[in-house]
Amino acid sequence: MITEKQHEQIISLLNQMTLEEKIGQLQQLGPSLVGAFEVSFEELLDMMFDGRISEEEFHKLISTAKEDLREDDVRAGKIGSFNGLYGAEKINYLQKIAVEESRLGIPLLFGADIIHGMRTVYPIPLAESCAFDPKLWEETAEMAAKEATSSGIHWTFGPMIDVARDARWGRISEGAGEDTYLNSVFARAKVKGFQGGNPAQEDRLLACAKHFIAYGAAESGRDYNTTDISMQKLHEVYLPPFKAAIDVGVASIMPSFNDVNGVPVTANNYLLNNILKEECGFGGLLVSDANAIAELVNHGFAEDQKEASKLAIEAGMNMDMSSKSYSTYLKELVEEEKIKESLVDNTAYKVLKLKMEKGLFENPYQTNKVKEENTILKPEFREKAKEAALKSMVLLKNEDILPLSSDKKIGLVGNLAESKGQMLGAWAINGHDEDCISILEGLKAKFHKLKYEACIKDSKVDVSAVNHIAEECDVIVAVVGEIKEMSGEAASRSDISLPQEQEELLKALYETGKPVVAVLVNGRPLAISWVSEHVQAILEAWHGGIEAGNAVAEILLGLYNPSGKLSVSFPQSTGACPCYYNHPSTGRPAGKSKFTSKYLDIPSEPVYSFGYGLSYTTYEYSDLQAVIEDNQLRASITVTNAGEMDGEETVQLYIQDVAAKRVRPVRELKSFRKVTLEKGESKKVDFIIPVSELGYYDNSMNYIVEVGMFKIYAGGSLNKCLEIEVELK
Repeated sequence: MITEKQHEQIISLLNQMTLEEKIGQLQQLGPSLVGAFEVSFEELLDMMFDGRISEEEFHKLISTAKEDLREDDVRAGKIGSFNGLYGAEKINYLQKIAVEESRLGIPLLFGADIIHGMRTVYPIPLAESCAFDPKLWEETAEMAAKEATSSGIHWTFGPMIDVARDARWGRISEGAGEDTYLNSVFARAKVKGFQGGNPAQEDRLLACAKHFIAYGAAESGRDYNTTDISMQKLHEVYLPPFKAAIDVGVASIMPSFNDVNGVPVTANNYLLNNILKEECGFGGLLVSDANAIAELVNHGFAEDQKEASKLAIEAGMNMDMSSKSYSTYLKELVEEEKIKESLVDNTAYKVLKLKMEKGLFENPYQTNKVKEENTILKPEFREKAKEAALKSMVLLKNEDILPLSSDKKIGLVGNLAESKGQMLGAWAINGHDEDCISILEGLKAKFHKLKYEACIKDSKVDVSAVNHIAEECDVIVAVVGEIKEMSGEAASRSDISLPQEQEELLKALYETGKPVVAVLVNGRPLAISWVSEHVQAILEAWHGGIEAGNAVAEILLGLYNPSGKLSVSFPQSTGACPCYYNHPSTGRPAGKSKFTSKYLDIPSEPVYSFGYGLSYTTYEYSDLQAVIEDNQLRASITVTNAGEMDGEETVQLYIQDVAAKRVRPVRELKSFRKVTLEKGESKKVDFIIPVSELGYYDNSMNYIVEVGMFKIYAGGSLNKCLEIEVELK
């Protein structure tokens, strides 16, 4: 929020600005790049999107190319914001031009994709969501903000809070998985972590919740594809995380690339105004995704880029990221009286307001080189990265193999084991490979009798190496999964099983008869039915960030008791996608009869369900109670650590509306609690849920809470819950 005095300052500025200067505020660009390719940042983006260069090549070129920083455009007031620039000296250099050499001295706003860390890279968001730990989520966002702001960044294009239920979609790696409630809690924590109580603070970032809306519902799990969903599903599944972000004051929102029911969100007046602004109360800035305004032409929604500019600004899009649509066509549209200049004024106001909220008019130079050098990779940041990695990893299977003894002869195999950079995952733009601890390095530091062989050469299993390491070792740890380029944006997969040579490696290891521990390194849930059936132990390590190797070693050795729970289901096969736990009830649920909802060739249930995760200890649940009174559902359950190791358990509470006017999900997560228990200790866990959260949208799009019976489930995983019924009267 801004003060009345700041509002008057913005109005005064607008009254002094030319039309061109107002339009300049709406344009976000990157630097021109002169290097191996003499092209602009936007053209380089197009080359990556078109597949002419890889994402890795794209980031390498940005880091090594000589930059033309568009100083003349900054002096002329033709750029309001930069995307993808880093470094305190560079950013202060440009800011000085804007503040001291442009006509009105309006500061620049520097944005970047700080998705899961700046230089200190934390686990990918999908992994971190498995920690079920809002305090951790807030802390990692706060630390990422400190690093990013020390490098001159003011604004992050995060958090990504798309509910994602199709593992084929590569960007499932960037969010908190398949559940609406979990994504909503994640959204609140990340926005609070990035922005703090006041984003004007030098070490806080403006947050940008993305992608509004239903981007994760892309048909066939194919990135940028169309979506077709009911208004009820949009409101019940995809909207709540954005409402949660708005409720804690998110500064900006990025509309998604996709269309919803035939209208691209970038120019969807109903979604951006009726729902986002009027219904949800959002009053911040809307920034397009990269090149999205120009892509209205590709959608067939606009005849040309000029019409696309008109449609986007009329729908409320305040800033054009990368496409140059506004800077090229808005002046012409005003002069032709196709849009009013007052519309440009109102749009520029939003940009100036965001800059005011970041404190840039009072303090345009919010960092310096010394501050940057003293902030990047602080020891406490690395320590938090390790904590996040430890809490994010999920023990999927354990046939009394883990934890391993340090005096065991351990065979480590798989090319991913020695890779440092692959630990970073997708969208770790500022991560450095040399900062990472590989799994090989992590295990070497803990296991004194370790032998490593890649066992895969030229995409084929080296059988002799497999046999040799099996002869030498007591237990084999196989690191398998996806390279980071196999997930993230524009990285959808039609087959989410392990790469063929890696599954063949596991089968060859299995044939040796030695116990095998599979460590999965990946950016999405994988179809691992064979692995689940045959391998003795499985640790889901995800793309775990710079401390992944140390975290894997500590879990395998038992120095840390795994506590992660899956935020996303693991399907039996790719053909089972989309696969998610809270699907609607059907008239013929899965059963033994032929005429029920099932597959002929695979089980109906996932290999591992949402909320699932093992521990080195055992938790027992008892005494579930529930009552509805004073417009609240009050529930409690007792959890006991019945094993031999201290641990941390995530107690989950689900509901089911037994009979309703619209078919309801079989279960819905409504709350969770993290509980630390010493061995033998018991704790009573209480839940309080407002009755208003038990409702849904009827066929007329009215939100209703019906009287009737509700089933309450509570426990340590979806399929191991105690159950009780309670009636809402």
